[in-house]
Amino acid sequence: MPQASPRGTYLQISESLRQKIEKGKIRDALPSEAELMRTFGVGRSTIGRALKALKADGVIESVQGAGWFVTGTGDRRPLVEKVTDILRREGAELGDPFPSEKDLCDEFGVSRTAVRSALALLEGKGLIEMGPNRRRRVRAFPTGQETS
Repeated sequence: MPQASPRGTYLQISESLRQKIEKGKIRDALPSEAELMRTFGVGRSTIGRALKALKADGVIESVQGAGWFVTGTGDRRPLVEKVTDILRREGAELGDPFPSEKDLCDEFGVSRTAVRSALALLEGKGLIEMGPNRRRRVRAFPTGQETS
């Protein structure tokens, strides 16, 4: 992003993002910080300042491990809760194959690292297990609201 003053760059970026939100071009999740860095051609600290300015104005909110979201939109539950919901879906049975890491990344729009962390928690609770051919499968169903 061309700039006259490095001090004002983060304000220009926050204003650009604010306009995209107001015009409905960004409705729920903001692009990742890495993508914003590429888009605007600036470093992480500049993007961080722009996002903090929007947060201070109540336009966006951060969700640890999930990213930045337009305030009041989307599902803010931790990823492990969202993945656990797959076990609660109607028709799921013991021994059924569990979605692959790639499928979960696509479904929830998160990194493979985040998915692996959620899967490790589910495996630790004995809800899923590694089956034949390195495919995870349903081992048990959650009781109540157990997720964390």
